[in-house]
Amino acid sequence: MKIGVVTFPGSLDDRDAQRAVRLAGAEPVALWHGSHSLEGVDALVLPGGFSYGDYLRCGAIASLSPIMTEVIDAANKGMPVLGICNGFQMLAEAHLVDGGLIRNDHGNFVCRDQKLRVENTDSAWTSDFAVGQEITIPLKNGEGGFIADAETLARLEGEGQVMFRYVDVNPNGSLNDIAGVRNARGNVVGLMPHPEHAVEAGFGPDTDVAMRSGVDGLAFFTSVIKQALVNA
Repeated sequence: MKIGVVTFPGSLDDRDAQRAVRLAGAEPVALWHGSHSLEGVDALVLPGGFSYGDYLRCGAIASLSPIMTEVIDAANKGMPVLGICNGFQMLAEAHLVDGGLIRNDHGNFVCRDQKLRVENTDSAWTSDFAVGQEITIPLKNGEGGFIADAETLARLEGEGQVMFRYVDVNPNGSLNDIAGVRNARGNVVGLMPHPEHAVEAGFGPDTDVAMRSGVDGLAFFTSVIKQALVNA
């Protein structure tokens, strides 16, 4: 399976996402924001960072990059797409997921190992989790507050499109403690925390077993690989 990782000017976590794809057992394919080719990939990751310096709004300019024409078309046809942090902001700006992301309510950049609760596993990227499971993956953002109008928020909650919720502490003021959502079809998922930073023992969050042993993020990437095998 080939999973494309798009690099934008200002991307920081594209190489980490490629590494996560490789560790999960798929082939990472580096894609450039100025290209119109997806190089025959089976799924896509929009990585974290500060695309275009976060000018205007985070993800706003990136959502209009040439390759996003192809990303939007592929997503609308059912290709799995994962947006991580800045990538989540791009998905929201491109209207591939509902809601938006604004400045953290405390006004500060936050960087921490964050506990999440899995609310739904019905998506291309979450089938290896269990509903109610608590996971820990790193979080780092300055504009991670999830917002939506009351009608949209009620629909996301009522139709099971909330995928992850912050546990113990809400680090950015997100409504309903929402950390990640999916589209109605379930092939597109966006979340603020960074699963690609919790995929290999020795480099992940601390756990009760050992320091830096957390690998909860790997399940995002194994999930999409397994779905591809089922659909093959």
